[in-house]
Amino acid sequence: MKIGIIGAGVVGRAIGKLATRVGHQVMLSNSRDPKSLFSLPYAIGCQVGSVDEAVAFGDIVIVAIPLFAYRSVPVASLAGKIVIDVNNYYPDRDGRIAELDEQLTTTSELLAHHLPSARVVKAFNAITMTDLETDGLPANAIDRRALPIAGDDEESKATVAALLDEFGFDVVDTGPLSEGWRFERGRPTYCVRLNIKELTAMLTDIV
Repeated sequence: MKIGIIGAGVVGRAIGKLATRVGHQVMLSNSRDPKSLFSLPYAIGCQVGSVDEAVAFGDIVIVAIPLFAYRSVPVASLAGKIVIDVNNYYPDRDGRIAELDEQLTTTSELLAHHLPSARVVKAFNAITMTDLETDGLPANAIDRRALPIAGDDEESKATVAALLDEFGFDVVDTGPLSEGWRFERGRPTYCVRLNIKELTAMLTDIV
């Protein structure tokens, strides 16, 4: 599978590294000249390009840029594509967003509203990138860590769940994007090592 990543910071690089490790083709991009990423093909085995090139390249496109920049994500070229939102809301970084402060929406719903024809799935936001690189275990391993996802399209969620399984994690589907608040930053499920039974129970208990 081809995976385009918008954002080449800690999150984008960690996901790109794991994706190449399990056999996927990856293109990382940032808002600057792709030449600024010249070392990445040697470091993690990916390709580099512009944002537009990464979007065109990917069967899946991962948005790994700060939330305040979500409106910079191309709209038309992402129509019909699976878009993984890895964002969390940090008011000190992103500025105050009233809809989030008042819990009227979620970070992923903001992105989905910006990308009305894309198939947005929330994933990868409830684990540190250090843990993402080290905590993966083979399928059926005892106490395999589970990660939550949310999305409005079942087929897209199945594709993302399969990717997480390749990375070494079980998956708990929390339902539509509107339920993504259950594992946003500051919730009890955020960046905690839980197996699938523990995570399912905790997600259900959050009110």
